[in-house]
Amino acid sequence: MTKSIFKLDGAHSNLGFQVKHMMIAKVKGSFDTFEAHLNLDPEDLTTAEIEFTIDTASIDSRNEDRDTHLRSADFFDVEVYPKMTFVATDIKRVSDGEYKLTGDFTIKGVTRPVTFDVEYGGRGMNPWGLEVIAFEAEAKINRKDFGLTWNNALETGGVLVGDEIKLKVDIEANPL
Repeated sequence: MTKSIFKLDGAHSNLGFQVKHMMIAKVKGSFDTFEAHLNLDPEDLTTAEIEFTIDTASIDSRNEDRDTHLRSADFFDVEVYPKMTFVATDIKRVSDGEYKLTGDFTIKGVTRPVTFDVEYGGRGMNPWGLEVIAFEAEAKINRKDFGLTWNNALETGGVLVGDEIKLKVDIEANPL
């Protein structure tokens, strides 16, 4: 297959996160609104052009009070920084269908390199006759590296919010 532009299928894609809560539990959530520019050959990502734009106000952790706090200046400050972005800068093949995707990730005006482990899920035809490709990607970031430093000490020791954030991206896309 040759390099083509693909359109993100928002109904079948997800941009999720996970963080430790109170040092013992995990809170999971997602960003429900995001866009992607995908110009790639799904069989060989090494020459791909990949960019994501994420609407920070679309955060959903299944708790409206927490989401309101996450949208505030303590965390994402969505009024000042309405978008997060990721722009690929390097893609290396690890094995058949597996890649290391490195790019510039910008949160709250701070840009840092982040590397995702990417797995190509394959391609097929959906029931409406459209070609579909799928990918999974995972990365870990330290939220403090991006200016997300708010926390609260616990009486029992430790902190309310962990520093490490696990990111998981599930992509389904169709060629334009």
